[in-house]
Amino acid sequence: MINNDVLRSVRYMLSINDAKMVEIVKLDGFDVDIAAMGAYVIKEGEPGFEKCPDEVMAHFLNGLVFFKRGKDDKFPAPAVELPITNNLVLKKLRVAFELKDIDLHQIFTAVDFRISKPELSALFRKEGTKNYRPCGDQMLRYFLKGLAQRLRGA
Repeated sequence: MINNDVLRSVRYMLSINDAKMVEIVKLDGFDVDIAAMGAYVIKEGEPGFEKCPDEVMAHFLNGLVFFKRGKDDKFPAPAVELPITNNLVLKKLRVAFELKDIDLHQIFTAVDFRISKPELSALFRKEGTKNYRPCGDQMLRYFLKGLAQRLRGA
């Protein structure tokens, strides 16, 4: 899934504007221009669209964790993980919104997506391990849709 779609989804579910998104990126110590952020949330194919680089997305996800949970100066900021994968997006959103396994199941069930507990836990395993499972684009779309419904209401 492209980073722009994830940014657009998070922007919608939190009801925030471009300026707030820039603030979220800055929470992780990275600067992005408000005009560039505006171009990242334009739909693909429309005038002004720019592809969001992995580096911006990584800092946005880290900043989102700080935005939702607070920043503790006792602990260093998490390292920027590149390249951005669907599994990484899922992990960061899980941490930012403090979601437990039961919450994840409820989110997927709300959008009629069936997933077993072992399949779900395989998404959060380290890549290369025996039980690791890559998160597909469609699964991430269902998750984002379910999370938006949970946060904004049906």
